[in-house]
Amino acid sequence: MIKLTRRAVMMAAAASGLPSLSWAESRPAIHVVEGSGCECCKQWTNYLRENGFQVTSEERFGTLLMQHKIDLGVPIELTSCHTGSVDGYFLEGHVPADDIRRLLQERPEALGLTVPGMPYGSPGMGPETKRDAYDVLLVRRDGTSEVFTRYPEAS
Repeated sequence: MIKLTRRAVMMAAAASGLPSLSWAESRPAIHVVEGSGCECCKQWTNYLRENGFQVTSEERFGTLLMQHKIDLGVPIELTSCHTGSVDGYFLEGHVPADDIRRLLQERPEALGLTVPGMPYGSPGMGPETKRDAYDVLLVRRDGTSEVFTRYPEAS
């Protein structure tokens, strides 16, 4: 009788050209709290899925959404419309997938990333080819922030 082990299953998947179990297991899970009825929140959530993240979401309205942001440590002056959580970090606003991957790879001593406001051309906010310039900010545990990535205006 053949004994099925995790290794045997993964070797068979690799040999067959199918995605391995490790890919499904390693995809970061992001939970997004969206503003109630906000279309750009849904666009960003879909963008994350299209970029390989496992995403769950829920809607909250008004003070419940703001309380969630405060609980995670998002500075009020750096808020946007939705807030994600991934592996102990917050993701505030229209944060690009590459910045999320970099955050998870580098693991800085920080609370999370934010794209304040809703810059046109950021993920979920219109075409990147017509993007306004914007910065992704890293929010440190002491509440200070610094530029994590700078996106120039599209030309």
